[in-house]
Formats: sequence, C-alpha cells, structure tokens
Amino acid sequence: MGKVIVIEHLTLDGVMQAPGHPDEDPRDGFAHGGWATRAQDPAMQEAMGARMSSAWSLLVGRTTYERFADYWPRQAPNPFTDALNRVRKYVASTTLTEPLPWQNSALLKGDAADAVAGLKEEVAENLVVFGSGVLVRSLLAAGLVDELLLLIHPLTLGSGRRLFPGTGTGLAAYRLADSATTGTGVLIAAYRPAGLT
Repeated sequence: MGKVIVIEHLTLDGVMQAPGHPDEDPRDGFAHGGWATRAQDPAMQEAMGARMSSAWSLLVGRTTYERFADYWPRQAPNPFTDALNRVRKYVASTTLTEPLPWQNSALLKGDAADAVAGLKEEVAENLVVFGSGVLVRSLLAAGLVDELLLLIHPLTLGSGRRLFPGTGTGLAAYRLADSATTGTGVLIAAYRPAGLT
C-alpha cells in the first residue's frame, strides 16, 4: 500500500504560498514569492530526498502541476530536475484534460480523495505531495495523509495562502516522528497521524 507524504515549506504564520521564486504564485496580489530561498540548507534536501526514494510518485493538484510543468522541464539538468521529469505524476483536477503536457503525467478522475484512496491501494510507492494546498486539505480531512514533512522557516509574512486556513481540516492529532533544525534556523518536523484518545 502506498503512503501519502506531504512536504511543505511554511512560514511561522502558516503561509505556504510561493516559496520557490518571486513570481511563482501572485494570486490575490501575493508579493512575497521566493521567501524560502534565503534559508536553503543541505539538511532540507536530505529530509526531502529520504521521502523521494527510488520508489515514489508525485501527487499534485492542478495549480501546482501547472506551475511545475511550466518550470521544471525547462531547467538545466540536475538531480532534482531529472527526478521530477522522470517520475510518474498523478494530478488531481476536475478542469484539466488528457493528454497532460508533462511527461509521465496521469489525470486522476472524479473526487480527489476517492481517487487518492484508490491509488494508495494500487501502488506500493510513496505518493509525495508538494504545495497543492486545496488537495492537501481534502486529503487531511479524509484521513489519507500518512506523514507531514513541514519545513518551518523563521519568518512571518502576514498574508498569503495557508496550509491550515482555519476551516476544512477538522480536529486531528499528530505525533512528532522526527525533527531537526538547520543552520539557517529552519525547523524540519515530520508528523504522523496519532489519532485521538
């Protein structure tokens, strides 16, 4: 059975929007894109790489897929770019149609949570999610996330799209499975569902 592993860069105030580069996601007038680049550290790459073993697939929502598909195939060869281009990509969307433009991409049909629940039964690899806030919140609400790897950056932005916006995910408990702090002050925290007692 596959495991859903969500990897998110977050600020202290919970913003997950546009960590990678300045013009990554200007929705709602967001002007702070690229905020995570100043705190890059090899320990972060190691933590993400451990979840992206030789047996993994990418699972994303429409917005993240479109941004990744526009960006990564045009980057110079490097291990991360090569891995993203090569890996199987599952896309949860009700508006996209096949064929999808990025190699090795497949569209999940119907309700995202139902489709991912079925996919978990079919595959053995990790289903790694980056970004994809709408998808992640639906998977959390359905109890389908096996691990949250949160890279918590030591800054606040005051605005932007948040992983937990205050609605939609409901009551849940998690246990800290692993943690580390980078030299740049980023807290790497791996959480797994703990249930409620």
